[in-house]
Amino acid sequence: MGKSTVNRLSETIKSTLKSLSLRCPFNFDHFPGLLEAKTAQCRSNWYRRFCSKSRGGDGGFDLGEFPPERIRNFSIIAHIDHGKSTLADRLLELTGTIKKGHGQPQYLDKLQVERERGITVKAQTATMFYKHNCQQGAAVDAQAPATFLLNLIDTPGHVDFSYEVSRSLAACQGALLVVDAAQGVQAQTVANFYLAFETNLTIIPIINKIDQPTADPDRVKAQLKLMFDLDPTTALLTSAKTGQGLENVLPAVIERIPPPPGQINLPLRMLLLDSYYDEYKGVICHVAVVDGTLRKGDKISSVATGLAYEVSDVGIMHPDLIPTGVLFTGQVGYVVSGMRSSKEAHVGDTLCHSRCTVEPLPGFKPARHMVFSGLYPADGSDFEALNHAIERLTCNDASVSVTKETSTALGLGFRCGFLGLLHMDVFHQRLEQEYGARIISTVPTVPYIFEYSDGSKAQVQNPAQLPSNPKKRVTKCWEPTVLATVIIPSEYVGPIMTLCSERRGEQLEYTFIDSQRVFMKYRLPLREIVVDFYDELKSITSGYASFDYEDSEYQAADLVKLDVLLNGQPVDAMATIVHNLKAQRVGRQLVDKLKQVIDRQMFEITIQAAIGSKVIARETLSAMRKNVLAKCYGGDITRKKKLLEKQKEGKKRMKRVGSVDIPQEAFHELLKVS
Repeated sequence: MGKSTVNRLSETIKSTLKSLSLRCPFNFDHFPGLLEAKTAQCRSNWYRRFCSKSRGGDGGFDLGEFPPERIRNFSIIAHIDHGKSTLADRLLELTGTIKKGHGQPQYLDKLQVERERGITVKAQTATMFYKHNCQQGAAVDAQAPATFLLNLIDTPGHVDFSYEVSRSLAACQGALLVVDAAQGVQAQTVANFYLAFETNLTIIPIINKIDQPTADPDRVKAQLKLMFDLDPTTALLTSAKTGQGLENVLPAVIERIPPPPGQINLPLRMLLLDSYYDEYKGVICHVAVVDGTLRKGDKISSVATGLAYEVSDVGIMHPDLIPTGVLFTGQVGYVVSGMRSSKEAHVGDTLCHSRCTVEPLPGFKPARHMVFSGLYPADGSDFEALNHAIERLTCNDASVSVTKETSTALGLGFRCGFLGLLHMDVFHQRLEQEYGARIISTVPTVPYIFEYSDGSKAQVQNPAQLPSNPKKRVTKCWEPTVLATVIIPSEYVGPIMTLCSERRGEQLEYTFIDSQRVFMKYRLPLREIVVDFYDELKSITSGYASFDYEDSEYQAADLVKLDVLLNGQPVDAMATIVHNLKAQRVGRQLVDKLKQVIDRQMFEITIQAAIGSKVIARETLSAMRKNVLAKCYGGDITRKKKLLEKQKEGKKRMKRVGSVDIPQEAFHELLKVS
């Protein structure tokens, strides 16, 4: 609808209203503002009647009323347990998106694993509408508060889910940096700040939990100034639990964060942020419209795959899926287009109208997998069901890599790459809870690089792939390292230095944040922190330490392959790669643990740990045996010896043909040792 048509419509409405005023004692000339309001209301009603494509039949939201100037896209970032999800709850209640007191706390944490662990695993989006009296911009009426469309993204706080945070920030122009008023700046606060800073986002610092008795907002303001050079006067003091100070958050979002930079008259370009699989609708994609307009029924194409789809449903998350029929520039919503596989929904892909050439959006950096583990069905006949479950789950978690592999001990399975140990644990738990899969997981490993005597190099993710034969000898090996950031109270400096040196760490930085807290940076082998480093760190510091890491380069190391043998046969699923100095200790612990968890059989079981052909540790699990001498009441000793020799021969035959059943608990115990 052109501007001339709108102007003619406005003049017609005005003249009609004035002619009506001649027939009644009410005079519009005394109330010019009322006449303008009536005109705007009639124009809006006419627009809704004849331009109904922008209005959803179910949701009733007219997204055409929100040009980019009235849209703000922002996310909440913080260290784990600093109150992000509670703050998101209060903002949803403040805008009327959800009713106060209805629903569960941490409303956006919808996964069962999130409810049980009390952490955020998946970034969740919610669209809110908020009236604010803003004097800036010609599109806003100065006499009445204007309604703004706010897209909120609640992000995870744990280091293993930083990929979720980086994806969320790509759809935003600003971020709320939440800091606990009692705990202050912690390791993941630093990491998330630099993620937002590198993306050129406007950062609004929020000091949360000021209602706590130990809260010290002035100390936290000083830390924000020292660590990030943020103006302490711009920090907002809030308590998401009591609601104190929350009335200043959304006005600050509207006034400080810039609107989306896209243009509505350019061809459609959308960034694919996330996706998940629905049994009835197929793949549901979460998208951010950068340029142009998307309507229901449009034909769209993927730049990455070249496949074309027809949009069958489009809408916003409010916070549930609300169909609107259209998405305009700068808005974040969902699209159902008939995708049936996770392979078609590439996170970071650019979607555009079919038969339209556009410049692809930058997308995301590919996830670098830090931990690899094997996944096998507990029952070999369930392989196809596990394959189906993993395919559905990777649609919702794009940071997992999956390749098929075979183990002589466990059969067909998958080698999966994860961003960290918690990420791996959550993935396993979601497989069991959401899809009912029963799985056996092998010891997590990290990717190593080996150089052989013939000059060839290979990256090894599975220890079973490393040859043990002396003909192909390993001459050099390299292991991945990380740059670890540790923030601790100053009284724990000595024990933490001892812990890092035991884990072959190299100290890079040591500074005092204030009189009570220390900032330390170490280069550590990834192998040393991947299992229990974080638990020991928390135990030593009584829970006051915070830890974060980022990947670094490979460094040379003296590594060996440690095999586990049962009755002389190597179990490839239990093989591991360890440092040569720790091989004896780890081998002894492995065989001791396995002796405790493997059930006794009718024959003797020999458990060995070996490096190549050299056995470095051994335990023997004695056989269950019947007392064959019970029926002998006295008599000659040769009779007893004959019965014992006969039993011994039978045990030998059993050992040759018998197989050892390895329970899942054995792999869990290996995880603790490694």
